[in-house]
Amino acid sequence: MTLTIPILGAFSEGAGTIVEKKILMKRKLGTRTYNTFSFMIIVLLLIPIIFIMNYFLPTKFPINISSEAFQLKNILFMLGVIVFSIIANLLTFYAMKWEKITEIEPMRLMQPMFTIILAFFIFTTERQTQNSIIILSIIASLTLIASHTRRHHFSFNKYAWAAIFGSLFFALELVISKEILSLYPPLVFYFVRCLGIFLVSLFIFRPNPEKIQKSTWFMIIGVSFIWIAYRVLLYSSYLTQGVITTTLLFILTPVFIYIFSWKYLKEQFKWRNLIASIIIVICVALAMYLKG
Repeated sequence: MTLTIPILGAFSEGAGTIVEKKILMKRKLGTRTYNTFSFMIIVLLLIPIIFIMNYFLPTKFPINISSEAFQLKNILFMLGVIVFSIIANLLTFYAMKWEKITEIEPMRLMQPMFTIILAFFIFTTERQTQNSIIILSIIASLTLIASHTRRHHFSFNKYAWAAIFGSLFFALELVISKEILSLYPPLVFYFVRCLGIFLVSLFIFRPNPEKIQKSTWFMIIGVSFIWIAYRVLLYSSYLTQGVITTTLLFILTPVFIYIFSWKYLKEQFKWRNLIASIIIVICVALAMYLKG
């Protein structure tokens, strides 16, 4: 696989994270409201995108769904993806709204570690060099803890824990997605996922769209395009390269996030977090090398 997919994917995730942070910084916008209507926008955008791409490139962007997708076990897998996605997004949005990106990014970097470990335990095809990668995952996790320890006390606050659990639930969602992803074209899978998240969130939270300013709607539309591109790249890579290789190659995201947060959010670097992130990236890169 060329570096095009992971670079574009990492750039998309980095850009999307920063735009999302700017949206969530608006104090009148609640995380539940944003979660619900951001997925509504994605669903509305995906409908014409899916049909347009299928019309011009039918072989690369089919719309057919396998009949196996409607089996009870696979429906339950999709429901699991939807539920875990809602939990992960709400936790992550909460952390992003009230904490600096550079503070929670090391916690967000735990998602690749969680994804790798879960994939190894769940999928037999992903178990090459298992011991080496688990050791590297432990090193990365200990580095993360050490970077947030001051004067022999842990400095994790509620936003840090929200980001950590958000990363865990995102990892669970992604690993479960691998189980049924081959039954859908990537764009269609993302549409079904986002439609489910929107409907469930609308039913549970019943948010008021009037709380979203007109200017914010344009930002939500913009970030929705970014997340569509990111997820299509991610799912396509999952199908062709597997969970582990994809996760390892998407680790360029922190680089873009630190650059964007410094330039557009005016956040200052904290060396302990930057160094911890670099060590985590090195650990994942070593794991990729050992995987061969």
